Amino acid sequence: MAEAVRALEQRGFTANFELIGKTFRAVESGKTFAPGDLTIVEHHRFEGASDPEELAVVYAIQAKDGTRGTLVDAYGVYANPDLSAFLKDVSIQEDRAA
Repeated sequence: MAEAVRALEQRGFTANFELIGKTFRAVESGKTFAPGDLTIVEHHRFEGASDPEELAVVYAIQAKDGTRGTLVDAYGVYANPDLSAFLKDVSIQEDRAA
């Protein structure tokens, strides 16, 4: 998972996003975004080697203002329900041919 985050950072996804209430915030800049401001352009799912229940997902997200960053969350039953609800309103534009 750390390798995926590093690879995304090398491709310009340098902001670290977090959910604050009902908005996304880029930690370093303090910019906030509504779901309509964001697009998921890529995601990667990971399963723990020692425990199949250790599931995580890394999202590569781009904002309309050009801010690009990542967000990591648990996947499945351990996922943050508030984050899952927020992400349902974020558009997805993944390149399936890549």
